[in-house]
Amino acid sequence: MSEMPSLSLIITTFSEEAVAHVVVRQLLEERLVVCGTMLPGARSFYHWKGKLEESGELVVVLKTEPEIASCCMERLAELHPYEVPEIVQITPEAVSAPYADWVRDSLRKSQ
Repeated sequence: MSEMPSLSLIITTFSEEAVAHVVVRQLLEERLVVCGTMLPGARSFYHWKGKLEESGELVVVLKTEPEIASCCMERLAELHPYEVPEIVQITPEAVSAPYADWVRDSLRKSQ
C-alpha cells in the first residue's frame, strides 16, 4: 500500500442513470476523473423544503487525484441537475501503489 494518499474519491448521487452517464463522461473527457463507478439501487430518505422525502437514486463514486479534486467538485456542481447536489470528497488512508500509479498516469496522459 502507498504510504501517502494519492487518490481522492468524490461521492455523488443522481436520480437518473442517463444523466449520471452524461456527467461522468464529461468529467472523464475533461480529465478531471480517471474513473466513475455507478452503483444503482440506492434509496435515499431526507428532509427537503419542509417535507420528508424518499427517492431512488444512483450513487456515483468518482476517482481523481487530491490536487485536482476541488476542480472536479466545482465542475460536478456545474453539471449536476440537483439544486443542492451531494458532493463529498473522501481521501483514503492508503491506496495500492499500482492503482495510485494508474490514476496519476491516466490523468496526465492528455496534459
